Amino acid sequence: MKISGFSFCRNADKLYYPVVESIRSALPICDEFIVAVGKGDEDDRTRALIAGIGDPKIRIIDTEWTDRDRLKGWTHSQQTNIALNACTGDWCLYLQSDEVLHERDLPVIRARAEQVAGDARVEGLVFSYLHFWGDYRHVHRSHAWYPREIRMIRNGVGIQSYRSAQSFRRDGKKLRCALVDATIYHYGWVRPPALMTRKRVEMTRTHQGAEEAERIRAEQQFDYGDLNKIPLFEGTHPAVMRDWIARFDWGDQLNYGRPTSARHRHDRLKYRILTEIEQRLFGGRIKLGASSFRRVRGV
Repeated sequence: MKISGFSFCRNADKLYYPVVESIRSALPICDEFIVAVGKGDEDDRTRALIAGIGDPKIRIIDTEWTDRDRLKGWTHSQQTNIALNACTGDWCLYLQSDEVLHERDLPVIRARAEQVAGDARVEGLVFSYLHFWGDYRHVHRSHAWYPREIRMIRNGVGIQSYRSAQSFRRDGKKLRCALVDATIYHYGWVRPPALMTRKRVEMTRTHQGAEEAERIRAEQQFDYGDLNKIPLFEGTHPAVMRDWIARFDWGDQLNYGRPTSARHRHDRLKYRILTEIEQRLFGGRIKLGASSFRRVRGV
């Protein structure tokens, strides 16, 4: 069984994406790793950083982010599909540039892929998520954040990235998936506040357009809100993140217990109520509402 890793990125270095750590976290179980690297700003070092990993399994595809007037994250999906379409493995393992695997989960992932390889009903594997917020000690367990997502798909059956590249579809339909007892460590909301604002500008441009992006740029520095209201993380981070986490130096810019006017999606009453129900009745294992996949029972 052959596993292809794949991803996409652009300006990852200047926007504080741990893209090198992300790729390195998956390499031990991948037979190849395909990265679509978009042409970035003049000072973008992303391509050099990825090439500097020095692993022959990595293949870089140089791309241009065209048709940027198409919104709702279409460019992200397009770039994901460029890398996916170059994969030659039986299974394709997808990591975005702010997503990292823990080394303890690697043998579990390979074993699960081998286990379901002969079951044509299973089109993808669904991973659990840890969404870190502000620093590396606080993690969301809120209805406002997705608890699971498809991150491994069967190759050669017509599966493509869907919308903003968060998930995958086949002929526009949800994939039939099995769960895997592995976790994606998502660090997309852990960066210095000024860089968080810069990232939001770029994400808003691809999802909502240039005018809304400029409005975000004009706002004050990003405020994570009161981190004391966010659950503490008591586990261990992936080993590849050790040096990256050691660079954390913006704690004095964060809010631990002070009154704040910052309001985020997870602060809304609707999501607070749903979170309370999910935590009390289901221990946070079930999210009420629609899912991005269909689970194959008994697998």
